[in-house]
Amino acid sequence: MSKTIWIVNDYAGSAYHGMEFRNYYFAKEWVKNGYEVYIITASFMHLFKKLPDMKSSYQFEKIDGINYLWVEVPHYKNSTDKKRVLKWFVFTFKLFFLPLKKMKKPDIIIASPMAPFLVLPAYRLAKRYKAKFIYEVKDIWPLSIVELGGISTSHPLIRAMSFCEKYAITKADEVVSSLQNYGEHLKKDLDIEREFHWINNGVDIKELEKSEPLSNEIASKIPKDKFVVGYTGTIGLANALDSFCKSAELLKEYREIFFVIVGEGNKKEELLKEYGELENLLFLDAIPKQQVQSMLSLFDACYIGLKKENLFKYGVSPNKLFDYMYSAKPIVYAIDSGESNIVKVANCGISVEAQNEKSIAKGVEALYDMGEKSIHLGENGKNYILKHFTYDKLALKYQSVMER
Repeated sequence: MSKTIWIVNDYAGSAYHGMEFRNYYFAKEWVKNGYEVYIITASFMHLFKKLPDMKSSYQFEKIDGINYLWVEVPHYKNSTDKKRVLKWFVFTFKLFFLPLKKMKKPDIIIASPMAPFLVLPAYRLAKRYKAKFIYEVKDIWPLSIVELGGISTSHPLIRAMSFCEKYAITKADEVVSSLQNYGEHLKKDLDIEREFHWINNGVDIKELEKSEPLSNEIASKIPKDKFVVGYTGTIGLANALDSFCKSAELLKEYREIFFVIVGEGNKKEELLKEYGELENLLFLDAIPKQQVQSMLSLFDACYIGLKKENLFKYGVSPNKLFDYMYSAKPIVYAIDSGESNIVKVANCGISVEAQNEKSIAKGVEALYDMGEKSIHLGENGKNYILKHFTYDKLALKYQSVMER
């Protein structure tokens, strides 16, 4: 008899709606493996490209075999809008009133939040149904907003989040994280000794094989006679793209090297204002996820960076990194992620100091000077991702945790 999994995450999207994708990819694999899966998520998230058509407070939709339950929440403008906090609490409150009679009884409940308030009703549901309760951590909240947002640990909101975080960790039957060094956070910051399971993000091979072409208008903007270093994704505070732009400024005399930033975010206008006149730097609008591999095929190297924060020493698992590796392009990796540096492990690029434009510029120069030898670094990345980080393999690893 097949088991039923409920995934609770107010940020869970799909390939059709937009970020975030982790829950969707795992659920799709579990459906193939015989599980019944529900994703309980919010009707609005600032990174969604398409919103569900809500006609009631709770709305079911079948997507690729997955039962989505959309919970109606307030809209907000962007990631820094204070109404985003209201959304967290509305979603959490509405979890106490789910249309349970229309859903199959869960055997496993996975609470996969950013803001961890939802763990309270999720755990209550797990107790009600005697289901295994799994707490999944993708970003360490509230530590993320304390370090990145500069909010005091004594702020009432942070104190409430800290309570929910510890509550979830102590009540969970299993703890799963996409962050390789998450155990260090448990020991150092929370003084909690317990086992956790590292299950990374990955790639969906079938989806990537269906890559859509770019329009001629967009493709024609990428130089064909230069060494192109590109970034695709969110242009936000954490991504530290000002350092990438400054490295372009440092290398503006190198006519053979060209920089590209593809995406949207709350820092884009500021960067455009300061660096938009650079002749060796191009800003492009965000493109559909299905076109990302086509964009990456026009790059000679890919860039990924984050702010220099202790937070990232516990590990990072950005989706764009795996897209980059699958594209077989060498990577300039500007993240201080401690021992969990997959680029080093896979030997698929050059690691440089985070938020250091001189170091980033040297890394770009080094790849350029390698010539065709840099192609082998890119191939290493693709081979590594296919061996370790495809969602069909990761889903089986996750299943072994659920079935313990």
